[in-house]
Amino acid sequence: MCELAPTLPALHADALESELAELIVAALNLDVPAAQIDPQARLYGEGLGLDSIDILEIALLVSKQYGVQLRADGAENTQVFASLRHLAAYVAAHRTK
Repeated sequence: MCELAPTLPALHADALESELAELIVAALNLDVPAAQIDPQARLYGEGLGLDSIDILEIALLVSKQYGVQLRADGAENTQVFASLRHLAAYVAAHRTK
């Protein structure tokens, strides 16, 4: 589990999770409404069902939108992309925009 998720203020976390969900749905042309993405569900594989190419697209999107740099070989990637909540916590902690 990502240590950052519990430390985000609830209102900020909810807003960022919603914003990220909207960006992911739009960028990947998903058939699921952003509001129906469970923030705790897995993004990769089971859960939302994204594959490695989808995760790369999300990483590029996050980089452009928030200035967060994610490396393809980053050791933290498994935790960062574990769920929408983990991704939001990471973005909140590392954003430059």
